[in-house]
Amino acid sequence: MIAEFNEAVNMTPAQLERWLEREESRQVGQKDGGGESTGHASGRYIVELQRKKKGELTDEDVAHMRKVVGYVRRHLAQRPSGDVRESPWRYSLMNWGHDPCGDGGSTG
Repeated sequence: MIAEFNEAVNMTPAQLERWLEREESRQVGQKDGGGESTGHASGRYIVELQRKKKGELTDEDVAHMRKVVGYVRRHLAQRPSGDVRESPWRYSLMNWGHDPCGDGGSTG
């Protein structure tokens, strides 16, 4: 599962942290009652996971890694046509640590 997670998450912790600070990252995804989207919260957790050593991972961590891999795979299969660089589709994926454009959070 760790290998699949590392393949699905193609943003570094620093790139993901910078992305999560941007307004675009807060505007996409399903919101839980508190106002933060599920993906945005997941992104914060992904940064924690990326900084842990393999031996420090809990069962809960591995379960979240599995969730991330599933989300990224499903979402990639739904790629819209046209330029996706400034699309909610891309922004949502980036909240989950995957930049389909591979530039780590640059939108222009």
